[in-house]
Amino acid sequence: MRKLMLLACAVGLGAIAVPALADRAPTEKELAEISTKLKAEGFVSWEEVELDDDGPCWEIDDARTADGKRYDLKLRTGTLEIFDRDLED
Repeated sequence: MRKLMLLACAVGLGAIAVPALADRAPTEKELAEISTKLKAEGFVSWEEVELDDDGPCWEIDDARTADGKRYDLKLRTGTLEIFDRDLED
């Protein structure tokens, strides 16, 4: 019984020690490609750009068009196709 308890504790501690996958910022090359795509789609500025490891996809916060509308965007990692565009209020 004691061995079983020790094993359970060791497994539990091992799970805590493993870091969760975190979102990451784009490299300079990736950011240049994303910027080119966003400008081609009519966006003039944007805030945070990060790779969401859950997708994986690129998430862009507060992308603004020339008329002042703001969107949160999701882009496919390979093609940079915008597949989700949420208008912010």
